[in-house]
Order: sequence, then C-alpha cells, then structure tokens
Amino acid sequence: MPYKQLKLWFDKDLAELLASKINELTPDFDSSKFIHEIDRGVQNLKLKDRVELIADSLDNFLTGTFEQKVDLLLQILGPENEKETGMFKEYYWVMPIAKFVEKYGLDDFRISMNAIEEITKRNTGEYTIRPFIEKYPERAMTQMLKWSKNSNKHIRRLASEGGRPRLPWATKLQQFIDDPSPLLPVLETLKDDESKYVQKRWLIV
Repeated sequence: MPYKQLKLWFDKDLAELLASKINELTPDFDSSKFIHEIDRGVQNLKLKDRVELIADSLDNFLTGTFEQKVDLLLQILGPENEKETGMFKEYYWVMPIAKFVEKYGLDDFRISMNAIEEITKRNTGEYTIRPFIEKYPERAMTQMLKWSKNSNKHIRRLASEGGRPRLPWATKLQQFIDDPSPLLPVLETLKDDESKYVQKRWLIV
C-alpha cells in the first residue's frame, strides 16, 4: 500500500473493491451505480464523511433486512488479521462496514455485537461500539467484559479501547467521565494481559 493521505483511500477504487467482493456473492448487485454514487459523492469530503458516505451507499444498494445485509458484508471480510499491525494499512477498506454497523445496526444489539467481533479481527470496532454503549450501557458493558476474556487479542483490545472516555476521532463517552466505575472490571481483567499489545495504548499502524 503506497503512502497517500488516509482519506484518499476512500474513493472510487475502494468502491470498486467492495463492489467486486459483493458481486461474488450477489451477482445482481448494481456495481456501476454504487461506484458512480461513491465516486461522485466523496469529492471534497473529509475522512469520516467519506467513510460514512460509503456506509450509506452500502445500505442503499444492498437489499433485505439489516441482518441480511450485514451477513453478506461479513462474508467478504476474508482472513483474520493475525498480526498486531495492519488494521489501517491492510484492512482500511473494512472501515465503511464498521460504520454501516454503527449507523444501521443500533436496534439489533445481538447481531451487531457479532458483527463488531468479526470486524475487530481485521480492523477495529472501537468506534462502532460507542453508540451501543450509550444506548445499552449495561448490556454493552456485559459484552465488553466478555470480550476482555476472549482468546483473540484484537477483541480483548476492543474491550478496553472501545470504552475509553476520550478516543481520537470519536465522540467522548461522557457517562464514563462522570462515573468510570463500569469500566473497572474490564480494566482489572486486562491489566496483566499476556499481550503487551492489549495493555498499551492504541497505535495507528
């Protein structure tokens, strides 16, 4: 992946990549209109807006319920990331799928939690989980505690990073600024984690 500004990777080429992956599973997916909508729409947009536009286009062009749409999108994710790096360099294209879950899955907690797990094994769900924490604080923290004991290091990492009161590029979780006590069981579980990657602060690599 040659260097260029991160936002510029969310463009027509990414739309073509996603369309190609989707067409392998759904040949009637309208790739040309999907690509055109994204190519036309991302011009002059910043990174977060580009990611959201692509997520919106996925919702517009995929058919069926949220569960059906997300099931298809999970099928295109490919192999899990076994490394501690590469989330943004190799799996940057997963970010619109994470945004899709964040924006359109808020009323489907169980389905969305499964999707966030799978996304996290490649990219990151630390932004995606935050609206669920706000809407379902007890259920979300129960899920985060469960994730803190997962065998996958990326998912354990999500358990701490997703609940950070302040996270770059994300809205703050005021509830944990006011009262951080719900986070303590998760942090207690992870403070002696065998992986330094899980213990240390997130690096954008």
